[in-house]
Amino acid sequence: MIRTFQFVRNKCLRFWMDGFQVKLSEVNAEATRVRHNSEFPWAGKLESSAAQAASERAMSAIRRFYENRKAKIPGNIGFPKFQKNNRSVEYKVAGWKLSPDRKRITCTDKFKAGTFKLVGTYDLNFYHLKAIKRVRIVRRSDGYYCQFCIAVERNISIEPTGRAVGIDVGLAKFYTTSDGQTVDNPRHLRTAERSLKRAQRRVSSKFRRPNKGEKVKQSNNYKKACKWLGKKHLTVQRRRKDFVAKTAKALLESSDFIAYEKLNVKNLVKNRKLSKSISDAAWTQFTDWIERYGMLYKRPVVAVPPQYTSQDCNECGTRVKKTLSVRTHICPKCNLVIDRDENAALNILVKGLNQAGLALNLSTSGHEGINAWGQNSLYFVGENLQDKLTG
Repeated sequence: MIRTFQFVRNKCLRFWMDGFQVKLSEVNAEATRVRHNSEFPWAGKLESSAAQAASERAMSAIRRFYENRKAKIPGNIGFPKFQKNNRSVEYKVAGWKLSPDRKRITCTDKFKAGTFKLVGTYDLNFYHLKAIKRVRIVRRSDGYYCQFCIAVERNISIEPTGRAVGIDVGLAKFYTTSDGQTVDNPRHLRTAERSLKRAQRRVSSKFRRPNKGEKVKQSNNYKKACKWLGKKHLTVQRRRKDFVAKTAKALLESSDFIAYEKLNVKNLVKNRKLSKSISDAAWTQFTDWIERYGMLYKRPVVAVPPQYTSQDCNECGTRVKKTLSVRTHICPKCNLVIDRDENAALNILVKGLNQAGLALNLSTSGHEGINAWGQNSLYFVGENLQDKLTG
């Protein structure tokens, strides 16, 4: 099922590449033609809604390529590529069936994969069957997972805190807020690196290197070693996601307004000395979760450009050039001494408030006393934050 799903997606992409000026609706119709093509009889076993989902994935890659080209993004604009190791198959309202107790799922297409027991803490009895819009079966290193896309409204109301913060992400500290609070960088990959290297050495020792021009079948021990290595990486991935999601949620629940810098991580990881640490920090994933919880809690979240946020003095605006090794901001004009990341977070907050159209008044002294929103040194002029944001 998964491999056929990948085949249909790649066929739709090839159809677009051959024509290149075809409409996206024609790409969707290509999935139907592939299913009914006598040359690929096994492709007809895939349920029609799954074939449509495969064509939608191809169209999503094509649409993203056109949007990047229209925006004139420098460098690689993401030309669509063929998938070589797809790990999921997606169904819409057909192709699957739940048991009456919602504890088992049956694949009803012609592949006859059978019935599978659902193990997990979520109870599907709370939702109507018509509310389940998509079902995705995902293969991972430790087994197969079933994901349900359910159309429900989540109304979460939390009390306003009257706090607005700017956050500056980094490597020494995961992030620093404009009021001086910091969160340590857990460095999940660095922590598990020793175990990962041992698993990788085991994979290398079991690999049978073929001679030139011949194919060698790998042993079961090699496959077991690859599976063990995959589980190690999956553990790191899950720990990173859990930390990022919980940190973003706590930040949104304690703030009414958040401003963060929109970093181009794709260019930052080109630094060979810092690429591993930047990837391990998961800044993009963190900001994605902030935006997601911002929409869920109906809290304004603003992304600001990162230019000169670390160089400019938040007190007088003087631009003080400094390298990454300099961790303290010392202004030669106003004699302000403050942590580099906190200075950047304050600049990010000011940029975010200006971008959101909110008036801000910063006093010229007493930055050490900025601990929370509402103090005399940091406040909105003549209006309440919650009234401004909700009005």
